[in-house]
Amino acid sequence: MFNYDTVVLTDSRYVAPVNIDWYVQNVLDEDNLVIRALERRGLKVWRTNWDNPDFDWSATRFVIFRSTWDYFERFPEFSAWLDRVNTMTSMVNPYEIIKWNMDKHYLGDLEQKGINIPPTLFIEPGDPRSLNEIIEEARWSEIILKPAVSGAARHTYRLHPGSIKDHKRVFRELITKESMLLQEFQHNVIEQGEVALMVFGGKYSHAVLKKAKAGDFRVQDDFGGSVHDYKASAVEIEFAEKVVSVCDPLPVYARVDVIRDNKNELCVSELELIEPELWLRKYPRAADLLAESFMELIG
Repeated sequence: MFNYDTVVLTDSRYVAPVNIDWYVQNVLDEDNLVIRALERRGLKVWRTNWDNPDFDWSATRFVIFRSTWDYFERFPEFSAWLDRVNTMTSMVNPYEIIKWNMDKHYLGDLEQKGINIPPTLFIEPGDPRSLNEIIEEARWSEIILKPAVSGAARHTYRLHPGSIKDHKRVFRELITKESMLLQEFQHNVIEQGEVALMVFGGKYSHAVLKKAKAGDFRVQDDFGGSVHDYKASAVEIEFAEKVVSVCDPLPVYARVDVIRDNKNELCVSELELIEPELWLRKYPRAADLLAESFMELIG
């Protein structure tokens, strides 16, 4: 007998915060919207941090990942936790797709399935080549360098020929222990920003536009980026739903981050399937769409 139908997962910083600024309040609001939507469907729901040592994970039918925003800083620990808890309960999104989405090699898989991504080179741990050698091979004038496992723009750098020398050391430190990505910089992100399209059960819900602050390229609010209301076009919606449709299994919830590439074609900058911010607070009905998609999963 289960004590809970599902547990909403967060990280320890957001379980019982004392100093609640706008950022933390957004986390609480988003998680509460999900909890209320699930409870309206008669489910017994609880919320706790994923690394809670006192919780028996076999006591819940499902866990649903919402604000586990420390996982990429504790990746080995989180990976071991996933493997262990997967034997005790069911995960949403499913375990298989979380493991796949944790590593940005998934972009290569999407490309093989006909999804447009920025031109990308994958660099594996221990690669003996220098950063200069790899960039010379790529033949791109401006480049994005970032880890294959990352979040919140961790170790994400925009490089040009004159700045490569400033990043040689950090590249060498990182490539000894983790995979890296080298991507051609897509200039449209500066003027047009990045569109985040939310998709539940394979169907589009709503979108926001993320824009970097002046002089930066990172759209995350951690770096001063801003979020704006946005009406997605039919072409953008069709593209986002196609991206999600090639995932196996189909995710209950997804965020497809889309930009225009240097050929002015839509491409996936990120596909977020683990713990994406979904901006439910901007479109509260979306929490019900998530809950409905969840109910279809559990039957």
